[in-house]
Amino acid sequence: MTFKKGVSCLPRQKSGREARSQPLARQGAARRKEREVEIEGGVTVSPVPLTLGERVTIRYKGRLAQSGASQIYLHRGYGPAHSWTSVADIPMEKSNGSWEARFEVHDGSRLNFCFRDHAGNWDNNNGRDWSLEVHTGERP
Repeated sequence: MTFKKGVSCLPRQKSGREARSQPLARQGAARRKEREVEIEGGVTVSPVPLTLGERVTIRYKGRLAQSGASQIYLHRGYGPAHSWTSVADIPMEKSNGSWEARFEVHDGSRLNFCFRDHAGNWDNNNGRDWSLEVHTGERP
């Protein structure tokens, strides 16, 4: 190997933006994937833990999806199991063999949800619904 005076043998360093963009994007995608959790009844939630103000994706492959429903809705609310607030039905989209809904978590208590189809059939996890604690992002 021959070296020329004034020429660096080190690999070219990328500019700050160039150096950060790809590795961080890959790291971010990996982190999001790591935070995806499959819970019972054919339900997957991402990201977990849920954080106030963060966008959540809920995927469903449960009984209603398996029965061939033409439309499924995520029925969600916040608060204690016996007293939901901010209740809403969110139409889910079929994607890669499962149904999915995305929304921003806007209440710092508990997220409760179940599913219903276009014909009024429900999947409420055998009467228990699904329930996840929402974190505010603050440290105690």
